Amino acid sequence: MQSGYGAVPVSVSGNGGVEDHSVNACQTQTNNELHRHLSLFDLVCVGVGATVGSGVFVLIGLISHTQAGPAVSVSWLVAGVAACASGLCYAELGGRFPSVGSSYVYAKETMGECAAVVAGACLTLEYTGSASAVARSWGDKVVSFAQTWEDEAVESAWYRFMMVMIDPGFGINPCAFLISTGSVLLLLDGVKESKSATNFFSTVNVSLVFFMATMSLILAKSENMSPFIPPEFGAGGVIRGATSSFFGYIGFDEICCISGEAIDPTRNVPRAIIITLIVVTSLYCASSIGLAGMVPYEDISGTSGFPDGFRYRGYNWAADITAFGELAVLPIVVLVTIMAQPRLNYTMALDGVLPEVFAKVDDDGNLRSGTKIAGAIMVIIATVVPFAYLDDLISSGILIAFTMTDTSVILVRKTSPPDKPFMLEMLLAIFHILSLLSGFLLRSCLSIGATGNAIRALTLLSSTCTVLIGNRIRTHCPSKSSPMQWHSNEPNSVVFLTPFVP
Repeated sequence: MQSGYGAVPVSVSGNGGVEDHSVNACQTQTNNELHRHLSLFDLVCVGVGATVGSGVFVLIGLISHTQAGPAVSVSWLVAGVAACASGLCYAELGGRFPSVGSSYVYAKETMGECAAVVAGACLTLEYTGSASAVARSWGDKVVSFAQTWEDEAVESAWYRFMMVMIDPGFGINPCAFLISTGSVLLLLDGVKESKSATNFFSTVNVSLVFFMATMSLILAKSENMSPFIPPEFGAGGVIRGATSSFFGYIGFDEICCISGEAIDPTRNVPRAIIITLIVVTSLYCASSIGLAGMVPYEDISGTSGFPDGFRYRGYNWAADITAFGELAVLPIVVLVTIMAQPRLNYTMALDGVLPEVFAKVDDDGNLRSGTKIAGAIMVIIATVVPFAYLDDLISSGILIAFTMTDTSVILVRKTSPPDKPFMLEMLLAIFHILSLLSGFLLRSCLSIGATGNAIRALTLLSSTCTVLIGNRIRTHCPSKSSPMQWHSNEPNSVVFLTPFVP
């Protein structure tokens, strides 16, 4: 069996047995066990590689300049807390259900097929949408990098020709087309070196971000951090920045999508998710503090924050390293992110949700048909849709998927009382409605300068009711028997349990 990422995935049945979905007229695999070859380090590299990308290279500068000012680090921290809360839920479910499909599988096991379809749609928005957004961001950066030569080469015919080729206008980005197409071709090739390439470029990626954070912190000035929350943005801007920042944390759940290939997934998948979130959150917070301290927020570039920031301070060599490094590492984010989409489509096709073409597997164990279709969609979006239109849309979709995953943890752990068979489901529905209302009211309170007492009272009431409903779930809905035991290949394996679950 092929040892790269292209091997056929398997899923785990509800009783813990491994189901072989390769028995299909269009498939040729005869081994019903997927070769588990991904170590803990491999899983962390996939998680970090899929997560650290446009968040640090684009969003930190954009959010600081337009929404939060020097308080951009608070926005990232708030988003990080939310991401870590969901990440712990993914860690538990990734250990319980070490199969391809991520939130789609969790929703199907706990809430049924309709909810699973919604989760699958949100994951598609994450995988294909995020890959498109990162490819588009890379293309924009190529144009920005080329424009830095303008003063020296503006009279050159070759320079004008090059700029027309890479920036023809009309919202079209040929560079995004090239990088997204290249990623799809690499996946279609199914090279065994994909794992080594991912590990190498993820390490380079972290090293580059560490350099950016350290250098910017060294150049930071205290006067640039005042006022910490600019009056024109207010606390509401910080919260809006946290909403936009959440896009930067998307990707760690891809660890769950490849857990069918992980060595000892019950132990390594939760650890990989937690390590990834710690690394990513630390890098984002340090980088955002450094950039806000290095350059006044009014002068921070919304598209090329760190390179322009280093040039602003006169460190052109650091700007060149950062600009070139971004161009070198962002393509791996596109590759790792789009890698999960054919696997999701494969699982949904086996369930009859998608056409059978998505479940076709070639002689080498590659999902070529599914990769071609998903890749074509990604290439089109990356080429013609600007990054600004993708950010919040993707964040909204993945928030829904994260919410469904969080709910799945409660449904795995809890059940309704015997005399009230639908009590748990009803309380969860009320909890989500109140949570949405509380978030909306809180954002209104922070956004409006002269908020009335009525809005404040409604916010307090709604938040209090949300907490009370959560406590009622904890006290009135009994726990299922033996929640820690998981039937894996190791009979005494213990699943990681998410803390603070009601």
